[in-house]
Amino acid sequence: MINMQFKRITLLCGHYGSGKTNVALNMAYELKKSYSNVAIADLDIVNPYFRTKDSAKDLEEKEIKLIVSEFAGTNVDIPAMPAEMYSLTDDKTVRAVIDVGGDDRGALALGRIAPSILEENDYECLLVINKFRPLTPDVESTLEVMSEIETACGIKITGLVNNSNLGVETTAEDVLGSLEYANSVAKATNLEIVCTSVNETLYNELKEKINNLLPLKLQGKIN
Repeated sequence: MINMQFKRITLLCGHYGSGKTNVALNMAYELKKSYSNVAIADLDIVNPYFRTKDSAKDLEEKEIKLIVSEFAGTNVDIPAMPAEMYSLTDDKTVRAVIDVGGDDRGALALGRIAPSILEENDYECLLVINKFRPLTPDVESTLEVMSEIETACGIKITGLVNNSNLGVETTAEDVLGSLEYANSVAKATNLEIVCTSVNETLYNELKEKINNLLPLKLQGKIN
């Protein structure tokens, strides 16, 4: 199981398709086990990207506040950061997970509240990496994405989440085979791999083989 000390704000960044939304959702559920006031915010402000709003019902049942653009899930393509986003930096009682969005476009929106996050200095900014995505198959391309995100949002990445997968077709061997890539990214960036996340169906098979393994209930199946 994941052995992670959550800061007040956890930022999840990554390339489109890296799986950061599922990681963000499951981290919010982990937080809810220890804290009563938990929120998850979606900064993927450009439609029609994969959104946390798809899990709105699950979040409501778990009493986790969802902050998302009013245009999420519609056919209206207007970049708009919800005003409630500012409550995450103003209300110090809330434990928040922020799905920053894909690449530098989503990270630009984070730049609006970045100064407050940096001033409080109670955050982690995690890069979700996935070696099976076309634009991040190796260390060099992953570092390029990381640099773009850091430049756009004004916050340095502080840790890595290895979420290398091939969707429902992912095998235990695929995950184990991704560790060399993840370790190479960690070495190149001098950052820690905070956790490796896998579909919960693979958890029992891998829990003795990989440290800090986070089982994921996939979006729409969280209960």
